[in-house]
Amino acid sequence: MMGRRVSASGIALLAAGAALLPLGVAAGQAAGRGRGAGALDRIVAIVGSKPILQSQVEEMLVAAQAQGQSVPTDSAGRAAARKQILLQIVEDEILIQQAERDTTVKVTDQEVQEAVEQTVRGVRGNYTNDSTFYAQLRLAGFTSVEEWRRFLAEQQRRKILRDRLLQLLREKGKLKPINPTDGQMRQFWDEQRTTQPKRPATVSFRQIVVAPRPDSAARVHALQKAESILVALRAGADFAAAARRFSDDSGSRDLGGELGWFRRGVMVKPFEQAAFRLRPGEISDPVESGFGFHIIQVERVQPAEILARQILIAPTISSAQVALARQLADSIRVALAHGASYDSLARLYADENESNLAPEVALTDLPQAYQQLFAGDTTLGLKPVLTLASGHQTKFAVVEVTKRQPAGELSFDDVKDRIRSMLSQELMIRHYVDQLRRLTYVDIRL
Repeated sequence: MMGRRVSASGIALLAAGAALLPLGVAAGQAAGRGRGAGALDRIVAIVGSKPILQSQVEEMLVAAQAQGQSVPTDSAGRAAARKQILLQIVEDEILIQQAERDTTVKVTDQEVQEAVEQTVRGVRGNYTNDSTFYAQLRLAGFTSVEEWRRFLAEQQRRKILRDRLLQLLREKGKLKPINPTDGQMRQFWDEQRTTQPKRPATVSFRQIVVAPRPDSAARVHALQKAESILVALRAGADFAAAARRFSDDSGSRDLGGELGWFRRGVMVKPFEQAAFRLRPGEISDPVESGFGFHIIQVERVQPAEILARQILIAPTISSAQVALARQLADSIRVALAHGASYDSLARLYADENESNLAPEVALTDLPQAYQQLFAGDTTLGLKPVLTLASGHQTKFAVVEVTKRQPAGELSFDDVKDRIRSMLSQELMIRHYVDQLRRLTYVDIRL
């Protein structure tokens, strides 16, 4: 999506604990909702005045199995798993009740419905036709799509409440990460190592990506077009319709320029600085970035995040400008080969919209052009200039491989930094929940 900065992801470490699946959780609900009119559910805990039911624990247990998590099959093991799940439900309920009491934590019906629709579209896309999808819904214990939507709405509302409370507390400095001990990290690794996937083959590299620049005439023409659209918008033209007609951002154009909710650090700097200065309903002057000229309309504002649309007008890049960019990339590679400073060249020539460093990226997570380059050459050092083509845009990457690691078993050293980061957040939340728990009535009966 034009304007949004994307960074490469590293090896994922699976977190412990059960998580709800959009449809998988409902399979567990068949044990609750589908029991029959005469069946009784059992209260296994009370948080404040809210009862937690046995069926909720079973839902989470089934969801964990559906998600591929290791769940004990013996009665003692499953009892321990149920206990752990119940404690997690209790902790979440404590946080949600605190969020509901905090008047600064706001969740609107619109953002809940947007989250629901996104989930519905994602899940529906996994099925080839409506009949298969509806059959899966019935198997999961839902009688209709609308019943499933209502269930999702409540789950999304609770998730947003919880996440927003924690985010606000972090921003106010009331929540700070707690560093785990080496013993805690080792214990987590020992408990989770058998469930971890194989370590994929990875590569570490640095690069200087050279983007063709529009000539002055193309830049002026794009700015004039953006200004004429802005005049029409401020005279009352519909922003979404104008985005569908004029925007050069293929990621948001068909959505009427809709970018969704985003926080600072997601978009490129010029875009972000302009967007976060706008009030709801305001439309920006044309904002120039490496992508072109953005016209931004902020629709809604929440603490630390905004909902916005954009129209992007990208200057036309001539074939002559593309050829000049290729020549520059070739000259940068020659300079690096003769010992020139990478940092100096990157400061002068690197495209600000591309990452310069890629540490330990799984080969399979890389774009196809990079995969082909690294598959055919397993050595370290400078590589031939790589042509990156995306839509109508062509860029050139000067790539230097600094490290390669073959696929194999994950070791503690491979993931200890991720374990430390994850546990520090978990300990921080646990500490806060423990403080709330002293002020909340909790009765666990399982």
